[in-house]
Amino acid sequence: MFDGVHLGHQEVLRNTIERARLRNGEAIAVTFDKHPLRILNHQSPRLITSLDHRLVLFERMGIDGTLILHFDRRLCNMSASEFTERVLIRRIGARGVMLGFDSSFGRGAEGNAEFLRSYQPSGRFEVDIVPPVYVGDEPVSSTTIREAILAGRLGEAKRMLGRRVSVLGTVVAGDGRGRGLGFPTANLDLHHEIRPPSGVYACWSRIAKRWYPSVTSIGPRPSFDIKVASGNVEVHFLDFRRNIYGTSVEVQFVRRLRNQKLFVEVADLKKRIAKDVERARRVLRASRP
Repeated sequence: MFDGVHLGHQEVLRNTIERARLRNGEAIAVTFDKHPLRILNHQSPRLITSLDHRLVLFERMGIDGTLILHFDRRLCNMSASEFTERVLIRRIGARGVMLGFDSSFGRGAEGNAEFLRSYQPSGRFEVDIVPPVYVGDEPVSSTTIREAILAGRLGEAKRMLGRRVSVLGTVVAGDGRGRGLGFPTANLDLHHEIRPPSGVYACWSRIAKRWYPSVTSIGPRPSFDIKVASGNVEVHFLDFRRNIYGTSVEVQFVRRLRNQKLFVEVADLKKRIAKDVERARRVLRASRP
């Protein structure tokens, strides 16, 4: 799944890229369109990174292409031999396969490094295993990172991700509250990605290939959304004024500025937002995306 594209995943991808360059070939990542547990158990953990977000991070690392497999019962029941023939040999033309230490494939997880090494006497595949990556005494895992993000331990998650916690979403229409206050916001649909806890954050936000300083609000807006429990993800760009409906925005969380707070008077809310903007500017001057 490469969920999170964390330090462990990055080590697999980096080794794949290096081997591909040595062979004058292409580095191809293979991932699923959905979490396997969604089919196997009819439910799956919330994702750190959606498929679109993973593709952005793969490209940023230097992966040449990605094969996205549609995970369904048919794929689940495919034997390791059939997977090797149909996917690795015919579809990709693989000459080398890089596996994470706990990687397996095929029905019943029967496929692994030893299976590939012995698959054909001619030694068709150069097969390598990347060992686990540790941060301190703890192995890097998507589960640990997911728990840290949801609990607001962004520093811990950052150490395992090898980058700041980020989300990728599509800008959708909102109710115009921010614009009415003088602080227009882009409302993001995160495509089921997890998000940090409710609050106001100083962020770097990326549109196309450029990063902009921003303030991001997560969660209900107490001054307006009396009945909303989960709330939205709203991004106010500090130095950007354009219509970006339908655009993908990647948001990198630098620092949490404050909790969400109820303001009875609109004037008090505007003053608080203005302070948030100034504080975010100070924070972001000392950081880079």
